[in-house]
Order: sequence, then C-alpha cells, then structure tokens
Amino acid sequence: MAIAKSSGDITNNVIGENSYFTGNFHINGSLRIDGRFEGKYLQAEQLYIGPHGKIRTNINAISVIVEGLVIGNINASNRVLLMPTAKILGDIKTPELIIQKGVILEGRCTISNDLKSSAKTLIDAEYQKNKIVPEEFLAKSNN
Repeated sequence: MAIAKSSGDITNNVIGENSYFTGNFHINGSLRIDGRFEGKYLQAEQLYIGPHGKIRTNINAISVIVEGLVIGNINASNRVLLMPTAKILGDIKTPELIIQKGVILEGRCTISNDLKSSAKTLIDAEYQKNKIVPEEFLAKSNN
C-alpha cells in the first residue's frame, strides 16, 4: 500500500497534529505523522510526514513523503518525495529522490540502487573497469 496525501487515504497508524511521541518506533505498514516524534529510530514501510509534522530521529522506510520538518537521516529503499513545504536537516539515502520547488534541505544525498555499498565505492569500481594504463596505451600507439 502506498501512502498518498489526499483525505481519502488509508493509513495503518497516525500520530495526530496535537500528539507528541518519543522512543524507538517500528511499524508494519504505513504511518502518518501530523504531530511530533522524537527518538533514536523510526521504521515504517510507508511514512508520510504531514505539513505540521515535526520529526527528530533517523528514519528507515520503503517510501517517505515529507511535507513537514525532519531533523535526522532518511534511508528509503524505494523513494523519497520532498513536497514544497519540506524542511530537512540530515542525509538522505535512496534510489529515487524527488525534490519539489520550495524545499529546504541541508545534508548529503546518496542516490543509488545498491544501498549496501557507498556511491564512492560503486563509482570508483565502475571507473576502474577497462582502465587504460598510460604506459600500455603509449606502447600500443608506438607499434
């Protein structure tokens, strides 16, 4: 089930606008946060942070939609969508990142389908494939 932001959406769990929740949170299914959440860790399949939602934690999810404020890192195995009112202070790691105009973001973004390896490792390995060593290149051109 994907979370969409229309009023007819069904989410498994909701932290309401006037609610405050702390701790480590693990959700099977979707979670919508319109209130505040602080903790070391938040894990959900689908996470939607509403325009009044304020989060201070590291997030691990399949998909994340942000309209509110996040202080912490986001790790999403499918996609992250930052809506125009999103404010993020933290790193984002995902295979697909969509940023709409108006977003405030400070942090590093790693876009990669292989989230187990660092982007640097993958790019360096790709660069090393079929590498031409200058000495070998010069020797071939002199023959």
